[in-house]
Amino acid sequence: MARRTVVFSDLDGTLLNHHDYAWDAARPALQALRARRIPLVLSSSKTAAELVPLRHDMGLDDYPAIVENGGGILRPFKTRPSPTPTHTRLLRSLDGLPAGLRRLFSGFSSWSEQALQQHTGLAPELVELAARRDYSEPGLWLGDAVSKREFIELLGERGVRAQQGGRFLTLAFDTSKAAQMKRIVTEFQSGESEPVFSIALGDAPNDAEMLQQADLGVIIPNPVHGGIPMLAGESEGHIIRASEVGSRGWNAIVLDLLEDPNLEAKG
Repeated sequence: MARRTVVFSDLDGTLLNHHDYAWDAARPALQALRARRIPLVLSSSKTAAELVPLRHDMGLDDYPAIVENGGGILRPFKTRPSPTPTHTRLLRSLDGLPAGLRRLFSGFSSWSEQALQQHTGLAPELVELAARRDYSEPGLWLGDAVSKREFIELLGERGVRAQQGGRFLTLAFDTSKAAQMKRIVTEFQSGESEPVFSIALGDAPNDAEMLQQADLGVIIPNPVHGGIPMLAGESEGHIIRASEVGSRGWNAIVLDLLEDPNLEAKG
């Protein structure tokens, strides 16, 4: 029996190549998803401002997207989430830490455009979009592992969660890609008699929870940062691994999964 399927995908290092952010190699799989009417929900650490043009270019304007590592949901055809003071409150919590720990975290909000371009590898015209934070503060940890644990614990006491992605340590109030994925699956479930089947793809530790929560998780290898260690569920086939990196690996594994005729959007 055909199951309504929804695909969730990380961007950097997953659907987008790690070094050049290109996704051309994934066009065949994107077209196949569209032909099968299977929604693709982008789930990224990117801001809404960064994600809007990507979502449009990929032909995904009519689907929601998860922005800033799960900080919020960008609704179909919208260009910005509803205004909130979340980012301002987050910076206040960060600045309230002991000075010795605070100076070991260098975040987007403290960087010049030149530093942002250097650390992100983004083209100059895209740097300003990355700086438009609504929910989160990515940055670099400059201390050792012991100090990092203390930093994360103290932030946790303030309700702030730290997640390590492929490039950056991202701070946000206690939310996640997995939590937003669950919310969106519930919305797609409305009016369906059979459970929605969710597929999630990602390459970094901050994707692990989303991969484990999905009905099928797919790990895209990323040798640049070591990728994702063995996860519970891999031995049972609940989580699988692609054989190639970036958009090429994403394309191959999605086309392979679409060989299953029971995966479709229905309606």
